[in-house]
Amino acid sequence: MNKSKIEWCDYTINPVKGLCPMACDYCYARRMYKRFKWNPAIRIDEEILRQPLAGKPGDRYFVGSTMELFGPWVDQWMLKLIFNWVASYPERIFIFLTKQPENLKKLSPFPDNCWIGVSTTNWLRFSDALGHLMTINARAKFLSFEPLLERIEFDMLQKILLPDAINWIIIGQQTPARAATAPKVEWIKEIVAAADSAGIPVFLKDNLSKLLPDSWLRQEFPL
Repeated sequence: MNKSKIEWCDYTINPVKGLCPMACDYCYARRMYKRFKWNPAIRIDEEILRQPLAGKPGDRYFVGSTMELFGPWVDQWMLKLIFNWVASYPERIFIFLTKQPENLKKLSPFPDNCWIGVSTTNWLRFSDALGHLMTINARAKFLSFEPLLERIEFDMLQKILLPDAINWIIIGQQTPARAATAPKVEWIKEIVAAADSAGIPVFLKDNLSKLLPDSWLRQEFPL
């Protein structure tokens, strides 16, 4: 468990170890595994779940920051063990983020202290994410537009971003930040406007600070 540099959580924890098969181009964890020749085998580290949890009630924990937990390479018994552990800390908040939303439904309903999100970088992933999130039960369901790589159609956003379907939105750019992958300011503003219209809190990551005026950099959380 580590104190996190990710702005929307206090700690990261990775009970499932190994080289993530998602193989995202921008994945820092894969680079670390290859650089230091860490064990690539996917396995659960049960010792992590037996250790006292750092932090205090109300803290937010991002579970699986280096691994896609909802892919077929993670056994269901591992996930059940993790969610049983999560449920044993009802006063903490555990955040899960996936690029495999089609596998969420089999684990729903989630413990009441879980926030379940889907990474969406473009229109196709966005529409797919919404469809799957609407089929699950979780205290908070969110979309992470990070990295935001193309415009999401504004008119469609207004129609389908409803508070009972989505409770939170994160927007950020690809890390490391560079001009070639930076989202256009208009894309960000359109998502924020649609979220405001639906009453959905928005978290704009610090890596957008060079693209947006200070007055735009808000970092809200679900209630």
